[in-house]
Amino acid sequence: MSGQLRRSYGFLVFATLLAVLLSARAAEPVPDLVLHGHLQGSDNQTYREVPFVVPAGVNRVTVQFDYTGRSDRTTVDLGLLGPGGFRSADGFRGWSGGSKQVFTISATDATPSFHAGAVHAGRWTLLLGVPNIRPASSADYTAKIWFGHPGDPAWMPAVLNPPLRREAGWYRGDLHVHGAHSDGSCTNQSGTQRVPCPLFLTVQQAVDRGLDFIALSDHNTVSQMNDIRELQPYFDRLLMIPAREVTTFQGHANLFGTAEPLDFRIGSAAVPDWNALLRQAASLHGLLSINHPIRPNDETCMGCGWTPKGPVDLHMVQAIEAVNGVDAMLPDSGIPFWQDLLNQGYRVTAIGGSDNHDAKRSLALPGGGLIGTPTTVAHASELSMEAILVAIRAGHVFIDVQGSRDRLLDVTARVDDRKAEMGDALAAPSGSKVHLTVSASALVGAHLEMLADGKVVNPGVDLAIHDARQTVSFDWQSDGRRHWIRLNVRGAGGELLLVGNPIYVNG
Repeated sequence: MSGQLRRSYGFLVFATLLAVLLSARAAEPVPDLVLHGHLQGSDNQTYREVPFVVPAGVNRVTVQFDYTGRSDRTTVDLGLLGPGGFRSADGFRGWSGGSKQVFTISATDATPSFHAGAVHAGRWTLLLGVPNIRPASSADYTAKIWFGHPGDPAWMPAVLNPPLRREAGWYRGDLHVHGAHSDGSCTNQSGTQRVPCPLFLTVQQAVDRGLDFIALSDHNTVSQMNDIRELQPYFDRLLMIPAREVTTFQGHANLFGTAEPLDFRIGSAAVPDWNALLRQAASLHGLLSINHPIRPNDETCMGCGWTPKGPVDLHMVQAIEAVNGVDAMLPDSGIPFWQDLLNQGYRVTAIGGSDNHDAKRSLALPGGGLIGTPTTVAHASELSMEAILVAIRAGHVFIDVQGSRDRLLDVTARVDDRKAEMGDALAAPSGSKVHLTVSASALVGAHLEMLADGKVVNPGVDLAIHDARQTVSFDWQSDGRRHWIRLNVRGAGGELLLVGNPIYVNG
């Protein structure tokens, strides 16, 4: 199969997968089971068992519970029993009283007041406690139950992960941070020694930096999911995306949007090479980026650099960490690696991440920066896990190298009535003009830089940015062949401020 056919086939597979996922989300409000029941005065200070069957192959149980009669001071508490009930070692799965209307349990995580653990097939029981219902009162309850299965994206079911904001916009985030669940450390409360750094500090720092989302990417683990379940309801303006840094002897990669197990042992009989690992990741519907690809892979940074043994099908990679911490202008920046892949015909999105290992750090330094330095800015349909990851897959992203709160780079291209934004493809027959419009904000004194296929191009217009909000338009002549065009913003001293993703001409 030719490279062009492989790319076309790969895009068709992605488009089909995306359509399936979006269709699944659209249908998701329909639960797998709906249980109804009635309570009356004689149920006061009693317990009611409501059984249901969990079928084989289920790895998550999510329950939404509600009841009538609150105006009469009726109160219903809620718990969950697994197969075997109280007699089984793992039968008691938690008790929330009346504090939770929605809860979930799985092997990796559970809503606070419930226990994470394996989900076994069999007879499960909702345990209702009725501390108060008046003698003449009655109430009706409804329990909606969803069953999760291996490979489900982490944003399913939607009842657990509603959007934090429902409007489209540019959302700012850090896609690479570490905490106590791997090697993130900070000084303890007394300031006397370094200890594993609590996730709460990372999240609070992200809020203080003005971020909209953060990916919590500890090494080869998703144990932080339990903390996310606890923290997310409180931090209702900061989206937490479960991730992990897949840490191997032949390179590192971030896998976003799944909490499912992933065998990372590249070089073992189970995972002989990167292709085997990438196929696992694809089956989980996660988004994968190669991290800091130009780092050394030696005793100074064991396994850090991208050094696969044998060829890798990079069509299964969706993104490259082009900027890690403060390396945008350093020799080990990932930008040249990323642009080389673009020149080979791959459509991969450039992203950035701080690689922060100390949530109390106040400066951006080599070897792991301040949270939010750099910032990945995604043009998404809403602030939700699914929408942010869809935007990154699509390339609707730029990197704010210094992690500002307000810098903006918006690039569109037109040919006749066809329009594309960063990450999109645009057909441009030979001799046609591609009309580009670039909008920049909060960048007075900086200047735009245009690149075509990795080479700086002078479009013949003033690219200096004079105003707080400025729009520049110019034309680029197409020769009918495949190209990629993108924009950077550089400061007065030539330093990179913003890194834009490409528009693919005849891609």
